[in-house]
Amino acid sequence: MGIMVLAESLLDSPEGMMMWRPLGTVEELHMTGSTAPRLMRRVVVHADRIEVVTDAPIPSPRPHEALVRSVVTGVCGSDTHAAHGRHPFIPIPYHPGHEVVGVVEQVGPGVTGVEVGRRVTVEPDLPCWTCKMCTTGRQNLCENLQFFGCGWEQGGMADLFTVPADRLHVLPDDLDDTTAALVEPLSTPVHAVRLGGDTFGCGLDGIRGRFAVVLGAGTIGLLVLAVLKARGVGTVVVTDVQAAKRDKAISFGADAAVDAAAGDVVDQVRAALGQSADIVVDCVAIEPTMRQAVALASKGGTVVVVGVPAAEVTIPLAIVQDQQIRIQGSATYLPEDYEESIRLLQAGAVRASDIVTAIRPLEQVAEAFDLAASGEHIKVLVSIGEPGVPAPLQDRTAPQPR
Repeated sequence: MGIMVLAESLLDSPEGMMMWRPLGTVEELHMTGSTAPRLMRRVVVHADRIEVVTDAPIPSPRPHEALVRSVVTGVCGSDTHAAHGRHPFIPIPYHPGHEVVGVVEQVGPGVTGVEVGRRVTVEPDLPCWTCKMCTTGRQNLCENLQFFGCGWEQGGMADLFTVPADRLHVLPDDLDDTTAALVEPLSTPVHAVRLGGDTFGCGLDGIRGRFAVVLGAGTIGLLVLAVLKARGVGTVVVTDVQAAKRDKAISFGADAAVDAAAGDVVDQVRAALGQSADIVVDCVAIEPTMRQAVALASKGGTVVVVGVPAAEVTIPLAIVQDQQIRIQGSATYLPEDYEESIRLLQAGAVRASDIVTAIRPLEQVAEAFDLAASGEHIKVLVSIGEPGVPAPLQDRTAPQPR
């Protein structure tokens, strides 16, 4: 029996759940002269609008590629920045969706390690595998890097997509789709915390008992906080300009939360820590937060920059040199970060019920982007297909405590 593919249109059930209508096999859809529909939906982000195209061609997997049916995709901060022309590396128009969970529908020649019918998530960086970075195990820094869902020809906000099969991670059965959608966004904080721990030569284990500060309590900041707590941080203080986000950080286990706009923010954070910070993770990456990070990290501390800067910043370089402060960039993730993210999610260190605050169907993707950019939500998902990712009875905004 051939592999079933999905219609470009959806039927609404009486309960409002979206149902798929199968139209035929992949082979039938791509047969010469076939009268079956060969089109699908996919999202395109333009400078002035976000649209759902309904007549996109269904891609066919080439050698070493897999055809994946999307189930659910997250809206990332990178997506909202790019949609507003503020991302330095994503040109518009583009096809979004790099935080994606799906089901393998078909594999091309030469694919091993993943089978049809397996539920997967995508590791979206697409390395060349031949440059110096790739051949030394640092493919996230590939000199010819492309990125699925961020400027590449395809993204996960589509009915189907193709991607190199070696970028797929098979998901364990005990992670539901909503939780599995957090694997990619959690992997970025895991990688950042790992780099911070490298200061002490121990990777993630180097965090244990240390004093840490997280600048920014948005989605990434809260996930960084969760990783720090799960890996045994000693004391961690979070800053943010919004009181509701500071309250959320406390509910996530921060020892203290300080107003980032306070004139004495550095003094308040240091008082809460009881000393300078071993590690400062800047999830905002603007000039004020970078200056705060340098002041908090002295002496001998490490500043990990995980936020995507919207503009150039100036930092007090004389202090960086004199006080031996390490400025460490953090770019995406590596396979071991995905493995750690899956382990943390399985262990309940991060719970989807705390993080996912809104879900919208693909037809409402523009609203999903607006919600994600509003600052009132932690993580917004776009539900694309079956299995079920039911929308919450009502949106849960970030300020609500546990």
